[in-house]
Amino acid sequence: MSVVGFDVGFQSCYVAVARAGGIETVANEYSDRCTPSFVSFGPRNRSIGAAAKSQVVTNCKNTVQGFKRFHGRAFSDPYVQAAKSSLVFDLAQMPTGTTGIKVMYMEEEKVFSIEQVTAMLLTKLKETAEAALKKPVADCVISVPSFFTDAERRSVMDAAQIAGLNCLRLMNDTTAVALAYGIYKQDLPAPEEKPRTVVFVDVGHAGYQVSVCAFNKGKLKVRLFLHILSMVLVLNRHSMLIFKAGLGYYSKPKLKKEDIYAVEIMGGASRTPAIKDRISKFFGKELSTTLNADEAVARGCALQCAILSPAFKVREFSITEVVPYPIALKWTSAADEGVSDCEVFPKNHAAPFSKVLTFYRREPFSLEAYYNNPKELPYSDPTIGQFTIQKVVPQPSGESSKVKVKVRVNVHGVFSVSSASLVEVVKSAEGEEPMEMDTPVKEDENKMQVDQEVQKAQGDDQKEHADKKSDTEDMETSTEDNKQEEKKNEQPPQAKKAKVKTKTVDLPIENSLNWQLAGEALNLFVENEGKMIMQDKLEKERNDAKNYVEEYVYEMRDKLHGVLENFVSEADRDSFSLKLEDTENWLYEEGEDQQKQVYIDKLVELKKLGEPIQNRYTEAEERPKALDELGRQIQQYTKVVEAYKAKDELYDHLDELEMMKVDKQMNEAMTWMNNKMNLQSKQSLSQDPVVKAQEIQAKTKELYSACNHIVTKPKPKVEPPKEETAAEQNGPVNGQEGSEAQTGNPEKGQAAPETTEAKLPEMDIN
Repeated sequence: MSVVGFDVGFQSCYVAVARAGGIETVANEYSDRCTPSFVSFGPRNRSIGAAAKSQVVTNCKNTVQGFKRFHGRAFSDPYVQAAKSSLVFDLAQMPTGTTGIKVMYMEEEKVFSIEQVTAMLLTKLKETAEAALKKPVADCVISVPSFFTDAERRSVMDAAQIAGLNCLRLMNDTTAVALAYGIYKQDLPAPEEKPRTVVFVDVGHAGYQVSVCAFNKGKLKVRLFLHILSMVLVLNRHSMLIFKAGLGYYSKPKLKKEDIYAVEIMGGASRTPAIKDRISKFFGKELSTTLNADEAVARGCALQCAILSPAFKVREFSITEVVPYPIALKWTSAADEGVSDCEVFPKNHAAPFSKVLTFYRREPFSLEAYYNNPKELPYSDPTIGQFTIQKVVPQPSGESSKVKVKVRVNVHGVFSVSSASLVEVVKSAEGEEPMEMDTPVKEDENKMQVDQEVQKAQGDDQKEHADKKSDTEDMETSTEDNKQEEKKNEQPPQAKKAKVKTKTVDLPIENSLNWQLAGEALNLFVENEGKMIMQDKLEKERNDAKNYVEEYVYEMRDKLHGVLENFVSEADRDSFSLKLEDTENWLYEEGEDQQKQVYIDKLVELKKLGEPIQNRYTEAEERPKALDELGRQIQQYTKVVEAYKAKDELYDHLDELEMMKVDKQMNEAMTWMNNKMNLQSKQSLSQDPVVKAQEIQAKTKELYSACNHIVTKPKPKVEPPKEETAAEQNGPVNGQEGSEAQTGNPEKGQAAPETTEAKLPEMDIN
């Protein structure tokens, strides 16, 4: 199971993987751990990463970069229109109204969505991770800026799906850095003690983010975020004023400088001295650079993936993020035909988090989610989406039905209406035992109750919600801990009457999310990405085949006048050199753009002429070594035969017939070797050899198999006659004590267990 973290930046990307030795940032095919965020489109294939960046000048109109900022944005967005004039490549409107990129690909004009282009980059990062891990990659954690809205986050999730990745979590950049910082700390305060406050400043290529995090042992809680989008880091007075103004926001949460334990700085632009000086002066502290400024985000994402994966055992470390922008709901009130609204997740509310809202309705209704403070958004449209609760019907009595709607900000930071259910009241026969029942509800259809699913009461949130109550809107906020107790207190006195039962029915929800890719479009993009990956693979194989031909031409042309000069006749050398020159000219003219098989056939044609020459050279190198080995074997067996004939006691146990066989085999091998050496000495180096090294090696192996088991036959062992010892006799000998006899013969002691205890100290002979 793969454990991978991807830091997809505005200008560059990093890939971190989890291995048995820990977290490691892996390098790409250029041995560089930094992969540029570039995608280039050509007439036959795509180039991604470093290969695409090299085409910025030669293929500028079809090389795209900086597309991360267009996620989830409409083509009519003022931000897109303002950026359009400064781009080298062209933007176009997609059929759904979102932003697309227009390029020439496969000699056709194509418009790719931002999700498709990001998926291409993720595919490249996925290949880098697979090359490092030597196995397929699916599960991953991807970083996003903390200021990304719902639409932007959903766009990144779609891009991951197009690339064939299962994104376990979208993680904010600064939260990933905080995890990489805190999980290795051994001196964090205990959970019941005051947390350690650390500020993380991420100064990137296109913006800067700051987060304040509180650390306890095994726990990370993000307190708040601050960001400035598209900040131009020019070293002038104006940019420094912007920077200082941004940092000034920290006076709002009343964060004192003495409460800050450390200020960690990271990001590609964090090395600018003037920026570091400003941040240091503002916080009144020396900046800490214990983390890798470029790789910390990717490493934090890999750590989060390892925590979520069952393949690794990681130290327990809980992470609580915050909602960057306040989220509210509004709906149409049936009673007065007006519009009601409620802020369900205020700014800096804990996330992930769920709440249950209770409505009283007789018919289906819709909820519209939106960001409550559009001025804070780096985004023109505050709408998140519309959610329609279907199949809502009144109670049999005609009263409004109780509908519970669960809303959630999930681990990706995305808002959703995750479920809805209708509480149906069912009456049974009279005279049965009473049971607990809900209090009768009023006819007011606009009543809504908010139940928090997390067992932490948000006191401030409850006050804010209470302030929003009006005469026509009755909203109640309570925790799960208090809910059951409240229900019991509100129960009517028990009496012998009809028993009331409730049944919960799940209701379907129709989602209409802002700028969400439709399922059909997403499937089409996945299919197209697969086709483009296959096309890239085929083009790579074609280019490799062409490169092999070119490489062979250059290699043989140099060797014909070098190491191979003596192994080819002058006429053959001139003919082959001419053939190589013609092939080189063909490669840069007609052969510039041919099919893969054409290059394969051309290489085979050249090797028919070049391989015999190469083989003669190889034989001349290997043949002397093989002859030396055969001669050594013959010499070894000759010495054994001579020693046997001289009646050497080392070999006097060998059989005479077998030794005659060894002598015969040795003489035949010597005759064969001398004959071949004489014939080879008459041959020129430019002619094919009389005997090849492979034949000599086979002859050596044959001689070894026939003789070695004979000459290495071991001598039979002669066992000396056994002598009876006095200890083996029955009873003491020559007046010896019984214990002394047993010492000389331990086996006798084992045969007499009744005397074992008295003799144990003497049994330890050693």
